[in-house]
Amino acid sequence: MLNPFHHIIQQFGFFPKFTLNSLRGIFPFIKNYFSFRKKNKSNSEFRIAAVLPNLHDRYGSAAEIPLHYFHQDILVAQKIFKADPKKHVDIGSRIDGFVSILASFRNVEVFDIRPFDLKIPNIKFVQADLMSEEFSFSNYSDSVSCLHAIEHFGLGRYGDKIDPDGHLKGLKNIYKILQPDGKFYFSSIIGRQRIEYDAHRVFSIEYLLKYFSDKFKIESFSYVNDENQFFENAELSEGNIEKNFGCFYGCGIFELTKK
Repeated sequence: MLNPFHHIIQQFGFFPKFTLNSLRGIFPFIKNYFSFRKKNKSNSEFRIAAVLPNLHDRYGSAAEIPLHYFHQDILVAQKIFKADPKKHVDIGSRIDGFVSILASFRNVEVFDIRPFDLKIPNIKFVQADLMSEEFSFSNYSDSVSCLHAIEHFGLGRYGDKIDPDGHLKGLKNIYKILQPDGKFYFSSIIGRQRIEYDAHRVFSIEYLLKYFSDKFKIESFSYVNDENQFFENAELSEGNIEKNFGCFYGCGIFELTKK
């Protein structure tokens, strides 16, 4: 997780690690450019038409997995593929991650407070405020996902209205959407409970379990720890719950069934 200073300077377009790696890459780029130009001199089919340096790429890994999202997206997409619901609704998850995976094999309706103008096969978009008291989609779907989104509700980050209880209102409307025995795939940040404004809330496992206890049956719990390591079907023991599985900024992934 980024410390607050790094996070703030990134908001203004400065990425220290990226910048340092780019500086490191200047000499190798120059050396490689002249070497390639010399060896390519007699090649009439491919001439150098432009110079577009990519100075930092040589210092990255072959697969830089984004924190939390890679693991949760694959896990939940696999579960939905296996369950094959009649209608699946997603609430605020990443379009260029989880939703695009779903759209590769099924139809999905996406509810989000922000506009979405692109036309993409298998994706139906509905602009909606999940915190609204007038939310009208009752008993609408047998399957709902909300991945890494509910922690933002009510903080104003995405143009939503300020509401300290925004996450509770959002979860209430998600429960309303679901049909009896419907599946709810939910993930959010886990650790010591707090708000890091205006980025997100962090939920304790105990808080989430208490909220879900009278509304849902917990089918499975998995999590991603602070080192971005994935643990599937973790045991919700008293010790693990109390310690939030050792996470300060982890990701808890729940598979739930509406009671």
